[in-house]
Amino acid sequence: QVQLVESGGGLVQTGASLGLSCAASGRTLSTYVMGWFRQAPGKEREFVAAISWSGDSTYYADSVKGRFTISRDNPKNTVYLQMNTLKPEDTAVYYCAASRLPRITPITTSQRRYDYWGQGTQVTVSS
Repeated sequence: QVQLVESGGGLVQTGASLGLSCAASGRTLSTYVMGWFRQAPGKEREFVAAISWSGDSTYYADSVKGRFTISRDNPKNTVYLQMNTLKPEDTAVYYCAASRLPRITPITTSQRRYDYWGQGTQVTVSS
């Protein structure tokens, strides 16, 4: 069993930066593909970014490509999401998730492929 806890959310202005962390306990994350998803009010949860177990492969949603960076520190059992040039449309609850997928593939964007989820952290970007 893996427990995931996100942190780092908050209220920022348009154009600001914010960094999220996802700390794991119960089992090492080093063999899991890790992903970030988000859910805005009244919308379905959507894929944001994913990173392979080794950290050498990443994948981003088009809406965040070039602005967000996913990374991981396996010895610290932590995954990060650095968000730059934030926009009001980035406002959402952000979730990290762990998947037993062996590598990054197009199905990595599917929520159904993830086995463990955190409770989420709120990010609000004011205009």
